[in-house]
Amino acid sequence: MDLGLGGRGYLLTGASRGLGFAAARALVDDGARVLVSSRTPDSVARAAGELGGPPHAFGTTADLADPAAAGRLVTEGREQLGRLDGALVSVGGPAPGTVLDSSEEDWRAAVDSVLLGTLRLVRALVPVLGEGAAIGLVLSTSVREPIPHLAISNGLRPGLAMTAKSLATELGPRGIRVFGLLPGRIATDRILDIDGRSADPDAARRAAEAAIPLARYGRPEEFGRVAAFCLSPAASYLTGVMLPVDGGMLQGLW
Repeated sequence: MDLGLGGRGYLLTGASRGLGFAAARALVDDGARVLVSSRTPDSVARAAGELGGPPHAFGTTADLADPAAAGRLVTEGREQLGRLDGALVSVGGPAPGTVLDSSEEDWRAAVDSVLLGTLRLVRALVPVLGEGAAIGLVLSTSVREPIPHLAISNGLRPGLAMTAKSLATELGPRGIRVFGLLPGRIATDRILDIDGRSADPDAARRAAEAAIPLARYGRPEEFGRVAAFCLSPAASYLTGVMLPVDGGMLQGLW
């Protein structure tokens, strides 16, 4: 199946590793060009190199908590790629903890990066996107079910999901699609780190896998292929949806 990605350009944040990198890999493999960003220069340089480097992949450092980052990313994306056909916005997960144990400082930092950082980037993107463009937000299954010890994420991700739904309605008449992806237990460094915080990491993983109908953690490339499809012209009638990529872990219909 030809996704129609050839020659198109995409900006991906939080993409030097994990889910963002997997999505960048899938996009490049199908003919797209990408600008990947993260907060660490060495990680960005390594990611861009692994993706083939120019003219297929470029890298830049950015922290979405910085109010100036959004405009700079969009400008650099247009300069390096020649065009922007969309973006996959992923922001590093907030500090783990419970509702009561998480500090106000941690809550404020997460609001500034996860929530406001995402909104600033979307606002900077929209004026330069044309018909057929797509914006994807990497969220979490916590949009629908809270995840233990990730209280801040549980509080912010559902708000971003509703924001994405609102944006899909606002931008639909302009031919711009907006969607959210809800990764479940994908074997990324962050998930493995969360497992490792338990008294028995192996037992924690077995328990998590037992709650997944496919009985295993997902692989990053499985998420990446879904992200590439959703961003592509092949998904031209898909918008306003929050799509779980979770091996069937979420049990509700909605």
